[in-house]
Amino acid sequence: MARSEEPLLSRDRPSSDISSDRNVEEEDALLTGQHKPQGPKYGWPFWREVGVFFWALIATAAVIIIAVMYQHQQSSGPKSTGGWKGGKPSGKRNMIFMVSDGMGPTSLSLTRSFRQSESGLPFGDVLVLDRHLIGSSRTRSTSSLITDSAAGATAFSCGYKSYNGAIAVLPDHSPCGTVLEAAKKAGYMTGLVVTTRITDATPACFAAHVNERDEEDRIAEQEIGEYPLGRVVDLMLGGGRCHFLPQTTPGSCRDDEKNVIDMAKKNGFSYVDDRTGFDGLKLGSAVKLPLLGLFASTDIPYEIDRRNMDSVYPSLDEMARTALKALSEATRDSEQGFFLMIEGSRIDHAGHGNDPAAQVHEVLAYDKAFASVLDFLDRDTTPGVVVGTSDHETGGLATARQLHPSYPEYLWYPGVLANVTHSGEYLAYQLRDYLAGQDSKNDEDIKSFIRRKLLEEGLGVTDATDEEVNSLFDNSDPWPSSYIFADIVSRRAQTGWSTHGHSAVDVNIYASHPKHARSLIGNHENTEVGNFIRDYLDLDLEPITKELIEKGVLYDTVSEDGSKQSWMGEPKSHETTLEQLDHYHGDFKRSLECGCVH
Repeated sequence: MARSEEPLLSRDRPSSDISSDRNVEEEDALLTGQHKPQGPKYGWPFWREVGVFFWALIATAAVIIIAVMYQHQQSSGPKSTGGWKGGKPSGKRNMIFMVSDGMGPTSLSLTRSFRQSESGLPFGDVLVLDRHLIGSSRTRSTSSLITDSAAGATAFSCGYKSYNGAIAVLPDHSPCGTVLEAAKKAGYMTGLVVTTRITDATPACFAAHVNERDEEDRIAEQEIGEYPLGRVVDLMLGGGRCHFLPQTTPGSCRDDEKNVIDMAKKNGFSYVDDRTGFDGLKLGSAVKLPLLGLFASTDIPYEIDRRNMDSVYPSLDEMARTALKALSEATRDSEQGFFLMIEGSRIDHAGHGNDPAAQVHEVLAYDKAFASVLDFLDRDTTPGVVVGTSDHETGGLATARQLHPSYPEYLWYPGVLANVTHSGEYLAYQLRDYLAGQDSKNDEDIKSFIRRKLLEEGLGVTDATDEEVNSLFDNSDPWPSSYIFADIVSRRAQTGWSTHGHSAVDVNIYASHPKHARSLIGNHENTEVGNFIRDYLDLDLEPITKELIEKGVLYDTVSEDGSKQSWMGEPKSHETTLEQLDHYHGDFKRSLECGCVH
């Protein structure tokens, strides 16, 4: 019989010692009728394998739980990585750069305490900005230890130090390519949002190149594309309409007859210039780019005043949200995102005016805009980051003031600021208009107007001295009346100021999340902020600089006397070095001799 045909049970089967022993034990049990007790059915090797299995099961479950918890933490924290992958920016991304012009660390202390006092909040309540502080910036320029906004913004836009007054030009008066210009050339959409003139130093440094910041007529032309690179800005919102209107037009502050608004329209810009036009933009959902929006002849009023004129002027927050929406929609289907610079411009002006009430409302308006940017980043499908800092501090602000020779009490009174309804600037205009409207000026009527209408109603000051009223009535002090109004408040609030100019204090750096701007954690030169923007957007500024230099000669002009004039305007004729400016030269003695110490 073939093997394949053998019965299954007749085949030889492998055996083992264990199976043989078991068979013998079974036969003994059948013959004797006694069952032999057996040992444990499963030995140590079996239970060891069971233990290993359950340990592996528990470990796997733990890993899954940790992963789920980590994912939840990530989703409940920053929505995205901010466009970073493997330590480098990657993919489509947006960059929002915010400038709090003139805001120093004390501005935050002042505003935080004011907000807590006015709203009855606990001392642990903080501003949105406070929760996003990551570092600080050193601000000196090449010409002074105390920078101005032009040199400060050039550090942000070009990544280089320059002299005070320089608008994106270097100390040798050559142009430097900016991050906004490079971003536009790389395919990004671009925007500028400010509350001062759009031709002011900070916005100008991103889209213009002039040797001196006061050439705002020239800046206006360059911003709308009349310069070597053509149009590089897709959206501009702010004030400064007077620099775009021909000289003979009411409301103009130009020195020539150029109609820059018409020039902008020829370059493709849509244009709006009032609240109705702004409302028609529907917070960005009805914007036609490129867009030029100029909502004030010069600067948009301080927020403390603007809030009472909301039907006339848009707020910083509204303009910021409009720009974010418009640029996001415009880049929805593109490979690149956008670069947007937003400036809380008039924090600086409040510092120059030593006006603490105007200052806190400007900082709060900026804080609100910062919060809106964070909200946008959380909701938008494109990764992005926001980095914010100041170009410098203004006013030498202190939340303390010694009013008498005796040792001071450790006090300042934020409640005094809550009583103020208008800025010193606004009240100064009110006083000017009142005096201009009086044909026969009665001294007592004027003093009564100052005391009742301006001081009591405008500042909430009911204990004004005759000396304070007379200082506004006579106005013989070299300071403008707006300074006097501000000082009346500052003394009562016990807020101190060391200057009507800038200071050299380090300023704060903020970011949407520390991991979004790791290279800015800690203390840095202001140029490093500009380098961060360049690196995050993966930009090369050198080709932009080269193009500006090569094409710039085509934009030079010839004056009536036959001399050549640079397209960037003429530099100052008197240059000083940092070494000269950083050494004492008897200025205090000279100021005593001229009687100009205050």
